[in-house]
Amino acid sequence: MRKGTTMSVTTLDPKTALVVIDLQNGVLATPGAPHSSSDVLARTVELADAFRTRDLPVVLVRVSFASDGSDSAPGRSQASRTFRTPPEGWDLIADDLAGHPRDIVVTKRNWGAFYGTDLDLHLRRRGVTQIVLTGIATSIGVESTARAAHEHGYHLTLASDAMTDLDAEAHRHSTEKIFPRLGETGTTAEILDLLAKTHP
Repeated sequence: MRKGTTMSVTTLDPKTALVVIDLQNGVLATPGAPHSSSDVLARTVELADAFRTRDLPVVLVRVSFASDGSDSAPGRSQASRTFRTPPEGWDLIADDLAGHPRDIVVTKRNWGAFYGTDLDLHLRRRGVTQIVLTGIATSIGVESTARAAHEHGYHLTLASDAMTDLDAEAHRHSTEKIFPRLGETGTTAEILDLLAKTHP
């Protein structure tokens, strides 16, 4: 964050879920900025362990497409949209996060994790009113999910150092300009500290 910019995480609801965006093999292989993908994964693992210890939901969101790209989002764009068959296993959740039977796994075909998935259903059935978000990329999957979470009426906390982007400036724009309008932004350490106080 820039000098003079303050972050504040004030509370976590009794029913808060951790929602992790696209921490899967293929995405984690891409260099991140300003945080490394490995650091984002490590911080998210810390948060996931803390949520699991308190019996709070952990949702692992992954993006996946048919091998020919036929179920990817259509529409014209200026950016190149050439579909390349991804390598085997690119859409598998990172080993450091996977393997916990009570975690919820959601597969999306778009940037955001709400549209076309059962994420909202999973959260509402568990009485969740707040979401802590982490993942890659800040300005794409994370921001799209954050906007939708806000529109769905969830309180939102964004772990600024447990997310990263392809471009540091895009990350900065999301965390400084967009996220303060959608929820509260804080570091992993701040969120863990608040979690310990509100969910002892």
